[in-house]
Parts: sequence; C-alpha cells; structure tokens
Amino acid sequence: MQPAPERLLPIDGAFNVRDLGGYVHPAGETRWRRVLRADGLHRLTERGIADLVAAGVTTVVDLRHDNELASHPNPFRDHPAVTYRHLSLFEDLAPAAMSGGDVLLDLYIEALERRGGAIVAVLEALAEAPDGAVLFHCTAGKDRTGLIAALVLALVGVDAETIVDDYARTGIHIAPLLSTIMAEATARGMDPEALRPLLACEPVTMASTLDHVQRRWGSVDAYLAAIGLAPAAAARLRARLLEDC
Repeated sequence: MQPAPERLLPIDGAFNVRDLGGYVHPAGETRWRRVLRADGLHRLTERGIADLVAAGVTTVVDLRHDNELASHPNPFRDHPAVTYRHLSLFEDLAPAAMSGGDVLLDLYIEALERRGGAIVAVLEALAEAPDGAVLFHCTAGKDRTGLIAALVLALVGVDAETIVDDYARTGIHIAPLLSTIMAEATARGMDPEALRPLLACEPVTMASTLDHVQRRWGSVDAYLAAIGLAPAAAARLRARLLEDC
C-alpha cells in the first residue's frame, strides 16, 4: 500500500499549502491532490511555482481584494499551464468595524449572510475546474480560505470536528507570517494591537460558525441551496473530492 501524501505541501515561498484529501466522510475518505487550500502565493520562488505545477495544480482561485492583487500580484495570473480565477470573497466587509466578543465569528457570519453570490461563484469555480488539482487561497489562508474550506468539507460529509481541526491547523503554519503581516499593516497606518484579534485562529470560532449555519439554515447543504448553488454544481464538487478519476 502506498503511504498517504503529506497534507502540508513544502512549497518554497508559502507557509500554508494544504491538501483537503484524506478526510473521513460517510463513504470513505476525500481524494488527495484534488483540492488544495493555501496562503498568499506572491512570495513563491520559481521552484515553489514549479513544485505546485508538479503537484498537479491546474487551476488557482484567488480570493483576495483588488488592492491585495495590486500590491502583491499572483504569479499564476499569466502562467501558461494554470487557469487563474480572481473572485474577491470578502468585498465590502470590514471586520475591524464589527463589534462583539469574537470579531472573526462576526466576520464569517457577515460573509455567510451578505456574500452568498461570491461564495457560490467560488464553489462553482472549484467544481468546474479542469482535471488536476484546484487551489484556492487568500493572504494568510485563514479566513476567506478557511470559510470556503469549511463549506467544501461539510458539503462532502466531513464532520464538524474534523472541519474545526482543519481550520485551527492554520494557526500553527502561519506563525512565521504574523510578524510580516503586522509590519505591513502598521506601514498602512493600522494599529497593530487592534489587528491582533484578526490574526487568531481559535477552534471555537469555526465551531460557532458551523453552529450558526445549523441554527439558521439547518445544514450547510441547505445554506448552499438557499444562496443559489445549483444541485449540478454541488454534485460536481462532491465528485471532485469523492470519486475516483
């Protein structure tokens, strides 16, 4: 028997490239090298770019804002072997302006409530990607990426405990990034102490997000149907992660 692939891919210039394969669902395990989640790709070296292509990446879905693309362009934007999609996920959401005990929970719920069209567009992009691995990412691979990863895993039947664990793993992997993120925010005039709660990755945040979906819509499947994800797109996304090639 071949050993399972490593979940964390050692990609030069990135910290948090992870495979959504190998997670238990009611009929088995999700397939490896079908869907990857990641932090920002703008620091990738030539070797890092080549290694992602060698890992099977054929599509990159970039969830960042326009201003993030302007300051940190995506190296796959004009790559001849990779389809590049830009779909800003948290447009017009301002987590620093939100109040409450868990500002990230507020942000995720706000995104679920207000950005349904963008969420559907991202999931459709993942479902419709050509053969090979599709990679989606934001800057730290934590909030926008974490929310999409949670919805994808729930859609294919992965349990809430596993989804929460997948979310929390980011906190370990992006630790080297935090000082850079803080410095860049300070240079933009932000208060670094005000930023600190936004850099958290606590399991309770994702657990509470999933609880909100359960209370508000009954299930992730029902939520996705309510925001307009077509059954055919949901089926293609499930097939991508569950079925043999």
